[in-house]
This record gives sequence, structure tokens and C-alpha cells, in this order.
Amino acid sequence: MSLKSIVREMKDGIGNISRRGTERKHWSNRTRSHIVPDVALSDPIEQGQWANLPPELLLDIIRRVEESEASWPARSAFLFCASVCKSWREITKEIVKTPEECGRLTFPISLKQRGPRESPIQCFIKRDRANSVYRLYFGMTPSEDERDKLLLSAKKIRRATSTDFVISFVADDFSRASNMYAGKLRSNFLGTKFSIHDCQPPSDAAIQQPGRLSRRFHAKQVSPRVPACNYRVATISYELNVLRTRGPRRMHSAMHSIPLSSIQEGGSAPTPKSFPQSFDEKSFSGPLAIAKESAMDISSSGISRSAVTATATATSQQLLVLKNKAPRWHEQLQCWCLNFKGRVTVASVKNFQLVAAVDPSHNIPVAEQEKVILQFGKIGKDIFTMDYRYPLSAFQAFAICLSSFDTKPACE
Repeated sequence: MSLKSIVREMKDGIGNISRRGTERKHWSNRTRSHIVPDVALSDPIEQGQWANLPPELLLDIIRRVEESEASWPARSAFLFCASVCKSWREITKEIVKTPEECGRLTFPISLKQRGPRESPIQCFIKRDRANSVYRLYFGMTPSEDERDKLLLSAKKIRRATSTDFVISFVADDFSRASNMYAGKLRSNFLGTKFSIHDCQPPSDAAIQQPGRLSRRFHAKQVSPRVPACNYRVATISYELNVLRTRGPRRMHSAMHSIPLSSIQEGGSAPTPKSFPQSFDEKSFSGPLAIAKESAMDISSSGISRSAVTATATATSQQLLVLKNKAPRWHEQLQCWCLNFKGRVTVASVKNFQLVAAVDPSHNIPVAEQEKVILQFGKIGKDIFTMDYRYPLSAFQAFAICLSSFDTKPACE
């Protein structure tokens, strides 16, 4: 039997099983529009004829499917392997590598893991002005059939003294009590400072101190699979620029969960391997693994040397700080320009490129200092590109780009 026949028969078998249950509509929507959620089902999937395959043969089949279906939407065939039964799912998760290692997005946890070190992952954002919703899709540009792979979505919620962007794994569920909740971005009143909050620690071993997380509701009032806290993983600051007297926007982003050593030779950044299964009271008294807010001193007028060399209290490691790459003035065009290598085609105050802000004493190679870690820019009406790489994750990159959409009366 050929490999394609096996995958086709698996799809048919899974379809028959799903029709017997009550979750058919839920899963058909998720597999068509979103990455399959990496959470255990409450009821085990019915065991079929493929559950008893020899482990060696099963491993070979799934590995061949993973190698042959490297891009979306064809990669959905690989996800069907994870839906056959528990043994298939465990082997599938064992085979899948992180985006940093393979450059591919497979499960939802991939959106919280670091991007590839070499070629960036290319995505685009669609803005729905009427509903204040922003959706992140995988791919270089929107496709003609509009069947693009949705990665994350965010809804803008204005409050009296701040603005929140609630980030979700699905397109239409922005409840913070949902297990589809991914995190949020919050701004101050002027839109000059932002904080990124993740629904989980930046790594499986990292649990934050009580002072650096906030409960969204009492832990006993929700499902044990729903995280009951937010972890502050980054802060973003825009310099004051009233009437644009200082040129284009200037921004800095302090990544509390990423050490500066991650961009040095042989360095690495913490990354989660799976979603937390539960959050109990122990989560609020664990060791500090993320820098305290006081460790970073980012002012609205700029970033000081002490901010770049700030250290994490618990780990005594310097934090990674990103800054926007300075544009050059084009005399003929009479405008500020950046080289986006064809990925940005429309002039906009929102366009930016982020590089590492390092001190000469850190001995970071020049090539590493000039490497663009995140770039964001406009290509059409309400359509923007977003390209990110290591050490950022898709979630962190998306949150930083969302800060560019917020109104900034004091910066422009």
C-alpha cells in the first residue's frame, strides 16, 4: 500500500469516527482554518485498525508523511496522523521539531516557540477595521482563494485609561476564560508604553514570582486547563515625538524572557515544549525566572545604557533589548527609507525593522547586530507583512506589531 493510500484511508477513518461524536463541527472548523490544538481530549479517540501497528513501522510512516508534507495546506495530512489514536499522537509529537530547528509551524505550541535562526518565517496581518480585529496568517501574501492558514488573532478593546489587544488562537473567541486565550498586549493612556503578557511561562521550567503575574479570575472558578494568570514577558516603549519634530517613530522592546546571551555564539533562549496542563496555587510561589519590572528602565525619551545592560534578578543574565533600525533620508524621494527586500510596498508610519540594541562591550558580531529580527510593513489597504526569526516567537512578534496599530498622539 502506498504512503498516499495510507494517509487517505486514515482521513476516511477519522471522518467516520468524528461523525459518530458530537465534536464533528468543532474539529472540522479547526482543521480547516487553524492549527490543531495541542491539548489532550477529554475522551480518548476510538481505537481503530491503525492503532496496533508495530512501533518501528508506525514511526517510519509518520516520519515520511512529515517530510513529504512540509507546507500548508498539505501539512494538514500530517496532523491527521496525530488524530488517529494516542500512540500515533505521541509519536507525532516526538517527531515534530521546534521552528528554531526546522523552520516549520505545526502545533499551536509552535507559535510560542522561537523562530528559525537563518531564514525568517513570513506571515501577514489582515486588519478588520469594523470589528477592531487583527488576524495573523502564515504565508508571504494573501492567497486568491482566501484559504490562508490562520495562526493568531487579536481584538482591540479600548478602556478608560488603556487599550488591550486580547490575543487568541482562533478567529472568533476572545474570552480570557477560554482555553483558546493566548495572551494580551496592554498600553498606557498615551500609547507610548506597552506590556506583553503571555498565558504561560516562557519555558516549561520557568514559573514567575507573584509580583510579575496577575490573575484574571480565581483559579478555582475555571477549568484546570485554563491558565489563571498572565506572565509579563516584554515591554515596548515609543519615544515622545510631538508634531514629528524628531523624524519617524522610535521604539525599544525589552524582552524579559530572552537573555542577551541568546544572540551570542552558542547561545540559546528558553522555549516551552508544551502547554501547561494545570495552574495551581504552587504556580504563584515558585522561583523567579523572568526579570522584574524594575530591572528595566525604559523612558519615553529614549533608552539608557543601564537599560541595555540591565540584568534579570534571578538568573543574573542581561536581557535582550530590541530597537528599531534607523531609516535613511532619501534626497530624491524626500522621505525616510528602509530596505525591506520587497516585503513592504506602501509607505506608512507603522513600518519598522527591529535589531538588537547592544553595547560594544558585549562582543556581539557586527553581522548579528545588523540582523533584522522582526520587520513589519504595509503592502495594501489593511494588509501588512510580518517576518520574524530567532529569538522571537510568533506570539511575541505579533504582539509587538500590534503595538504599531494603536493610536499614539504623543509620538506623531
